[in-house]
Amino acid sequence: MEPREVTVAANRRVGPDTVALDVKTPDGFSAEPGQFVKLTLDVEGESVSRFYTLSSPSVTDTFELTVGIDPEGDVAPHIEALEAGDTVTIAGPFGNDYYEGEARVVILAGGPGVGPAIGIAERALEDGGEAGIVYLDDAPVHEARLAALEEQGAAVFILDAGESMTDAVASVLTGDEQLFIYGFADFLDAATDALQAAGADPETAKVENFG
Repeated sequence: MEPREVTVAANRRVGPDTVALDVKTPDGFSAEPGQFVKLTLDVEGESVSRFYTLSSPSVTDTFELTVGIDPEGDVAPHIEALEAGDTVTIAGPFGNDYYEGEARVVILAGGPGVGPAIGIAERALEDGGEAGIVYLDDAPVHEARLAALEEQGAAVFILDAGESMTDAVASVLTGDEQLFIYGFADFLDAATDALQAAGADPETAKVENFG
């Protein structure tokens, strides 16, 4: 999709220094959980852009972007200040490593990677599949949605950053899942090590490196 102005539907706090930005889906926009968009907004008269991965299971009427807020950041505080009715510009979707209807998904998520993890898991359950999440974060977000996923039968592990993932990863693997890894580079390394220790092949995972 070419860049297009869209309207903010809601802006909600979902955890420490984190908001979920809901925007109204423009005509012709289609995306799957795990893909990302380019968000552009005006900051003091200058157009600035950032990339955010979808954290909603669908884009039927609106779609959600989970945004971590650095109070000293150049852009995120302006996103935090957005209100319903404000407009931003969206382009995309981008990314090739997303949910494609797999019957069983296991997502390893570090920090902001929980956004796509939840969207993928919710969609998989809606489609009649199974889901597991191993999530590392010292200040977890989207806890209500994670609890709801667990109540619906998903395997959910929330660990402190730096904590070993090996046991949690081993417990959610069955050998017939599609693996996903979302997070920053150091988390990707830890996730790869945990998968190898659990006897899985990291090369089969769909991966998004946040930098």
